Amino acid sequence: MTSALPGDAVPAGPEEPRLRFAPAKLAWLDRRGSLVFGTLGLILLFAAWQVCALTGIVDVHISSEPSQVLREEITLFGNGTIWGPLGNTAAEVGWALAIIIIGGIPVGIILGRVTPLRQMADPIISILNSVPYVLFLPLIIFWFGLGETARVIVVVWAGILPLIISTTSGVRNINVDYLRVGQAFSASPLRVFTSIVAPAALPFILTGIRLAVARALVGAIVVEFFLSSNGLGYFVQNETSNFQMSAAMAGIVVMAVAALLLTWLIGTAEKRVISWSRSG
Repeated sequence: MTSALPGDAVPAGPEEPRLRFAPAKLAWLDRRGSLVFGTLGLILLFAAWQVCALTGIVDVHISSEPSQVLREEITLFGNGTIWGPLGNTAAEVGWALAIIIIGGIPVGIILGRVTPLRQMADPIISILNSVPYVLFLPLIIFWFGLGETARVIVVVWAGILPLIISTTSGVRNINVDYLRVGQAFSASPLRVFTSIVAPAALPFILTGIRLAVARALVGAIVVEFFLSSNGLGYFVQNETSNFQMSAAMAGIVVMAVAALLLTWLIGTAEKRVISWSRSG
């Protein structure tokens, strides 16, 4: 048996194969970490809820239990009871989000580019964003009645302000050097907007859309408590009033799943569209 000299090459030991595959595993976990750990967190949450229900820590007559909620979900979707409320809420949120995106982005861009307008609008936006919109429900009912128009207006109110604020911040935070380059090349205002302003503000706009979606969903559920005879919010309130807690919790789970799906879709679009803005 000979000992290796300092200058000799040392043969690879048995640890090399594991080290070779470690970066690939870490890269996969980095790409799928949100999905893996997010799913694990939900599983642990429902498992803890089930254990608390079985051990009597929580009263199943008030909070139900995951196994019963799952059976109720199968029943509600099987007999079609949940489809009507789900479709009604989806229609309200869909119309509201279309108005929010079509109206909020241009308003945010204009406020970000025109300083006097932004200074005039800042107090109004701050007030509307700080005061709960629920307080204005009597006025909205008086002006627009109890129909779908009033509900859509409340949802738009809930979601459009974060988008306007985020878009305005994105336009205001554009690097001045980019604008100077456009001026140096005698770019037209339209070319400056399409080539400089819009791409630079896009990450802020997508963040604003994500916030708008979350706020719009909350607004839709809240307004259905007061102004609707259909929708998921009304469904949960009605089932709770009838002490059908498993059905009420099933409706809440449907809301949560819808919110997760919308957030995931927007996050996926954000990663694809603005991947250039991410370092590394």
